Amino acid sequence: MAKKLRKRLVIIGAGFGGLNVALRLARADYDIVVVDRTNHHLFQPLLYQVATAALAPEDIASPVRKILREHENTLVLMSEVLRVDVEAREIHLHNHAPLAYDLLVVATGARHSYFGKNEWEKFAPGLKTLDDALTIRENILVSFEHAELCDSHSQAQTFMNFVVIGGGPTGVELAGVIAEIANHAMLKNFKRIDSRNARVYIVEGADRLLPTMPPELGKRAQSDLERLGVEAITGKMVTEINAEGVLVGERLIRSTNIIWAAGNQASPVLRTLGAQMDRQGRVVVEPNLSIANHPEIFVIGDAAHCKTKDGAPLPGVAPVAIQQGRYVAKIIGENLVGKQTRPFKYRDNGTMATIGRSRAVAQVFGMKYDGFLAWCTWSMIHLMYLTLYKNRARVLIEWMYGYITGQRGARLIRRASEEESTKSRRAS
Repeated sequence: MAKKLRKRLVIIGAGFGGLNVALRLARADYDIVVVDRTNHHLFQPLLYQVATAALAPEDIASPVRKILREHENTLVLMSEVLRVDVEAREIHLHNHAPLAYDLLVVATGARHSYFGKNEWEKFAPGLKTLDDALTIRENILVSFEHAELCDSHSQAQTFMNFVVIGGGPTGVELAGVIAEIANHAMLKNFKRIDSRNARVYIVEGADRLLPTMPPELGKRAQSDLERLGVEAITGKMVTEINAEGVLVGERLIRSTNIIWAAGNQASPVLRTLGAQMDRQGRVVVEPNLSIANHPEIFVIGDAAHCKTKDGAPLPGVAPVAIQQGRYVAKIIGENLVGKQTRPFKYRDNGTMATIGRSRAVAQVFGMKYDGFLAWCTWSMIHLMYLTLYKNRARVLIEWMYGYITGQRGARLIRRASEEESTKSRRAS
């Protein structure tokens, strides 16, 4: 008797959304193919801690193959998706033959957007990938080293000016940690400079920090940052970024260390779906997260423009992607594709942001609070959502070390050694 051919489900992206679809369908009667341009699942909420030397890359990243190794129905491919042919029902990959699908889940995530000023990227890297985080970490650490080499105070200060553009949770967390690095981790490490002279600026175009959170929490976050020595510039737009620094309105902040945390744009692959898109390049999805006229295609996470009751799109945060992934997995697992189903409804359990080592602001289940209790809540929730027990243990140990000592455990600079190695090879 011939073996029954199973339908093939292709999942593009192994982030929070795509991975949760695959995990929930481990025993489903589908052949599942997970395609991602990297070989790891990245816990993005803690990416800023890699960028600020608190954690190592392997603490927050896990191989996708390891996560799904027990799933006999799942194949993992590391490749870049070039386009989707919705009529032929296949995806085109960079280094693989076209891959046919019966069902498709698009969870491609997002990249940072410079709002049409892409030339700013080389001066102000964003934070979306491990490579981004390592670039920012190297820039921060190298800046102090360059300052130590300077003969004049003004030149050294340029290297010790740090500008974070964007006052959302990522920007607030970055600014707070950089200030703590200067005030604690780098203290007494240098002989010619005082790391406490570092200046940290956070720039937000809205009239307050954390504009998506309640006003009182944004006010408390700004107060905590200012206590750490951070200067918050709100209600001002960045008009230029170049080798000299950042122009905020008419004010030039001279800096060689600028970090972009101000905007996102969806993957260009989404344009090949031929669906309606918003200004950020996200696909406008149906109430069940499929796209119009193609019930076999679902778009989730940062790639989806999914409207709430008031018509605003859901934010591009991990809880949204996780819940959407589980919702789509339920539709597929129960063979409800193309049938009438309950629309996706996001359960908003709250939002939070940390400000340094023991402070945070949080709104959880409708309750607003801040300080040490909010920081403990933030820590426990993030530990719980890490994929593997190994990651949880490593992160907990690093956090305990950092909390007790005020030091950073991942401060190695690779750039100098790599440059010297290159010079040595050329000389030989």
